Amino acid sequence: MELFLLDMDGTIYIENELIDGAAKFLNKISANGKQYVFLSNNSSISEDDYLRKLTNMGIPCKPENIFSSGMAAGFFLARNRKGKKVYLAGTKALAAELAGYGVEMTEEDPDIVLVGFDRELCYAKLEKACMFLNNGAEFIATNPDLVYPIKDGRYIPDCGSICHMLTVATGKEPLYIGKPNRYMIDLLIEKVGTTPEKTVLIGDRLYTDIAAGINAGIATVLVLSGETNLQMLEKSSHQPDMVVNSVKDLIEYL
Repeated sequence: MELFLLDMDGTIYIENELIDGAAKFLNKISANGKQYVFLSNNSSISEDDYLRKLTNMGIPCKPENIFSSGMAAGFFLARNRKGKKVYLAGTKALAAELAGYGVEMTEEDPDIVLVGFDRELCYAKLEKACMFLNNGAEFIATNPDLVYPIKDGRYIPDCGSICHMLTVATGKEPLYIGKPNRYMIDLLIEKVGTTPEKTVLIGDRLYTDIAAGINAGIATVLVLSGETNLQMLEKSSHQPDMVVNSVKDLIEYL
């Protein structure tokens, strides 16, 4: 393998705690002359936030090692919805990320409602989003994750749960840019200049990480350090090529 696409939350760390063996695993990839990119569905923080967080955890990381669903949404809007005005139900960090891609945001009469993982969410945002969707705005979202893992084995609502509320209220389904859409993976394979056969995705969620890898035609590895357990795996239609307890178990394979 030449390119390792790595989920972050639940795979490399949980909230602010590095998963045992993660640093050694990443160092081994680099020592073997291979490349890794953190492929995160978490759109609540910016590229700079990711760089600071990973650096503070002792993880070697440069801008080329980061690609989030927020960044992918900015790229998608700039390339495929150029000139369209966007109402954002997302964090200030996501707004700054989108502005860097030239996305025009508005609070009135948007062409698009974009929803992200919004830890700054308030009911007023939901009301506005519903109004704009009912008025004909296109519904786009960064990622379909239902929950976000935090410490002590707990979870909080993620972007997919927010979107579900809006779908129930308006009858509209969003176009998700992040995993399991293969969009992010295709962009990175093209950027790095490798092939699907030389790319592997490692993550902890079946319906986003593993499904994205399957959709893109690349190898997949499920880690059990995050959301998924063996009972969930048995019931899922998304079956990975390999299952390990954590990335620590993959060091020997490198």
